[in-house]
Amino acid sequence: MSARARKLSELPSDLARRGVVAARSRGWPAGSRLFVVGDRIGWSIDDDAVHLAETAGRLGYRVAPSPWAPHARRQAVFLPSHFSALQPRWLGSSHRLGLAYFHGRPGTRGFPEFDAAFDALRRHATRVERVQVTHSEMHDLVLSAGVDPGRVFRIPIGIDLERFPGVDEEARKRAREALDLPGDAFVVGSFQKDGVGWKEGFQPKLVKGPDVLVAALAVVREQADDLVVLLTGPARGYVERELGRRAIRYRHVRVGPRDELVRAYHALDVHLVASRQEGGPKSVLESLASGIPIVSTRVGQAPEIVEHGVTGLLADVEAAEALAGHLLRLRGDSQFAQALSRAGRLAAAEYEYTRLDPRWAELLEGFVERVS
Repeated sequence: MSARARKLSELPSDLARRGVVAARSRGWPAGSRLFVVGDRIGWSIDDDAVHLAETAGRLGYRVAPSPWAPHARRQAVFLPSHFSALQPRWLGSSHRLGLAYFHGRPGTRGFPEFDAAFDALRRHATRVERVQVTHSEMHDLVLSAGVDPGRVFRIPIGIDLERFPGVDEEARKRAREALDLPGDAFVVGSFQKDGVGWKEGFQPKLVKGPDVLVAALAVVREQADDLVVLLTGPARGYVERELGRRAIRYRHVRVGPRDELVRAYHALDVHLVASRQEGGPKSVLESLASGIPIVSTRVGQAPEIVEHGVTGLLADVEAAEALAGHLLRLRGDSQFAQALSRAGRLAAAEYEYTRLDPRWAELLEGFVERVS
């Protein structure tokens, strides 16, 4: 984004911005600019928006400032959150509409927003011109809503390998010292948001499996008194409370810049995902890239990325005992853990963002027009 565009995108008055954007964009040919609109929460969806904007730029498309999108007309708008995209604001706009449909199985108890989003997609199946899905379950779900198969593109969440360097013993030692973790502990990580809302998170977000996570860790604790759990992410109150009740040692760190997240990965012996539904999760690729063995339920794109027993270990959804067994296996077999670490790093390289450019090129072709 140019300095002038950035200045205009930060205009304090929405009315003033509307007038400026309308004047600046009036001469734009239809569909000649791409707006990638995140949710402005500063979490996973915004990260996806940044990466897509960078990808589109590499592919030669013109990317306009996302705050301009509501005030421009007849361009192309892509939202990495289908919950945001399938709202009247965008469905009723003049823009070409694209979205990512990562997760949200209708009929999930306690999540009426999943049903509402799917119903909106079904009612507006012809309005949506592009859909990104990351794995087979969502691919089939989107097709069942009536979206034209030619408009649905299976593109996994990617990884920037340079931002997640592989761990070695010295890096692990430094990370544990910085995070005040015992050097000889068996450290299991859980890096996500699994509470409802953005505050304490004492109400569990069950699709993320925080109850399964705690149950698995409780089984491990019975056989491993050196267990320490490292948590990151907001709204972890439920997990903290339940770990405390079971006398399981843990540390919860609030990571800021990306290098702090890398340090948290480097402190681990293994990373654990216990979710019931996922779009990614990003932590699977981040773990693999960092050389940290991953133990995950078969959710999202995890079973399509992880080869069980070769690059990581998988268990069925809600199988807390199986997850615990995988963790204990890694604790007791350092050679196996090292083999997973080496193979996982190589597997992650296949999902480097630039390697996914050809898939995004297919999605963007005809959705955004090239201007000579």
